[in-house]
Amino acid sequence: MKKPKKKRSSLEIFRLRKTLEKLGEKEGRGTELVSLYVPPGKHISEVSTTLRQEYGTAANIKSDTTRNNVQDAITKVMQRLKLFKTVPENGLVIFSGAIPQNGPGSERNETYVLAPPEPISINLYRCDSRFHTKYLEEMLREKDVYGILLADSSEATFALLQGRTLNIVKEITSGIPGKMRAGGQSARRFERQREAKILEFFNRVGEYTSEIFLGVEGLKGIIVAGPGPIKNDFLKGDYLHYQLKDRILATLDTAYTGEQGVKEVVEKAPEIMRRVRYVEERALMQKFLYEVGHDTGLATYGEREVRRALKMGAVGTLIVSDALDIARVTVSCGNCGHSKKETAKSREVDAVEQKIAGEPCPKCKSPSLTVEKVEDVVEELAGIAEQYDADVEVVSTDTEEGQMLKNAFGGIAATLRYKI
Repeated sequence: MKKPKKKRSSLEIFRLRKTLEKLGEKEGRGTELVSLYVPPGKHISEVSTTLRQEYGTAANIKSDTTRNNVQDAITKVMQRLKLFKTVPENGLVIFSGAIPQNGPGSERNETYVLAPPEPISINLYRCDSRFHTKYLEEMLREKDVYGILLADSSEATFALLQGRTLNIVKEITSGIPGKMRAGGQSARRFERQREAKILEFFNRVGEYTSEIFLGVEGLKGIIVAGPGPIKNDFLKGDYLHYQLKDRILATLDTAYTGEQGVKEVVEKAPEIMRRVRYVEERALMQKFLYEVGHDTGLATYGEREVRRALKMGAVGTLIVSDALDIARVTVSCGNCGHSKKETAKSREVDAVEQKIAGEPCPKCKSPSLTVEKVEDVVEELAGIAEQYDADVEVVSTDTEEGQMLKNAFGGIAATLRYKI
């Protein structure tokens, strides 16, 4: 039996996305940056042979600097490749090249080995001015999609929920008259006209359902909802394309149609769409907000309080915002080894270095303070959480609750195993 694919955690996705963002910003002085994609099943010896050939080809490059940088990058890739006996199950991606530094003419080789989040099919060696990250970026795109169809006697709404993105694709009116007929019109004639309008509406809904949902890649299913019996009458008829009939996941009653009704479906169907990150993040944050609002003592927030709870082993789930842009800076004394840590915005790390330059060490009074280490706070807190077997969830700002996490709670929060 085929082993089910393990769902990537929000932390793994966050880490890979951050790494790709940094790699995407890097640029060589010429076509000196090497990108290597090795698909699963490929033999390491075969890849090494290709790289040796590319090394020989690079000897023909006229520019001494470019030739040396390309050959150095290929050498670094081959060295990393030797660390693997076989290609990992998802394949292997290596980036290497000379990246210009601050000083004029100053360059430094940077090499990155990445594990793809899912099996790669591409076999690629490329030497360019930028690293080729687009194939990995495509893998981070949320692929599971749910269709939502809302209908009542007055209108129908078609929406798509993909990951954290909710998109209303189309809204149409029904043209069905109300149940009160105009004066002088026979009841039977009015009823026939109304039935004809309902039939016409159902045909249009069926056509738009096919047009909107049939071509959607990764469609997991469709949820049909709305107030009243119209939705059920529609499903009883032969209006849906045969490929979509088996994709109906559930039929839900709502109080509204339109955008409000779509949000109602998202609220009512978490068990159906449990894998959709949009729903997961809302549920996660609503649990935290409940604990805070009811003062249960089972939630805390703010960097200092969360750090304290983590080190006590009290955190069940660490919740951090993906919009958090702060770093943990370790300042050390080169003379006596004294060190301290402080938190600063990522863009202010240079200011911290300037501030401590020439400052006396609080322990030995020697002016030997330097910034020894700079670490992303999300990574640092996640590292502590993993030591104590706490879950880590990285939440986007795409939902109202995610915005609240960032703006009202400083982007760092936690639900606790016990009161502290």
